[in-house]
Amino acid sequence: MKKLIATPNAPSAIGPYSQAVEANGFIFISGQLPIDPASGNMAAPDIRAQTETVLKNLQAILVAEGLTMQNVLKTTVYMTDLKQFAQMNEVYGAFFAANPPARATIGVRALPRMAMVEIEAVAAR
Repeated sequence: MKKLIATPNAPSAIGPYSQAVEANGFIFISGQLPIDPASGNMAAPDIRAQTETVLKNLQAILVAEGLTMQNVLKTTVYMTDLKQFAQMNEVYGAFFAANPPARATIGVRALPRMAMVEIEAVAAR
């Protein structure tokens, strides 16, 4: 059995998918874009600002379920320019300062809405 998760504190899904789904104590969070949930606007075209916005969106979904970033087991980071990995990694590290999750980082040609970064996650209760 699965439970669909949605919060107004993160951007609404822009297609036929859920912000997150829970099954058997695991929370699968869809890829988050650097969109401000209040305005619907993209963060500035700066990898640091976009990474921070993405992680705040991911965090908002966790908080809506009574969880924290410490519940995250694995993330997948998609970037359009891996030359900016160090800047993304610095911001990412601030959100996962202790006991960081497993992670994969993948370079892609393009992301929705011309985003520079998108991050998806798996968490556990």
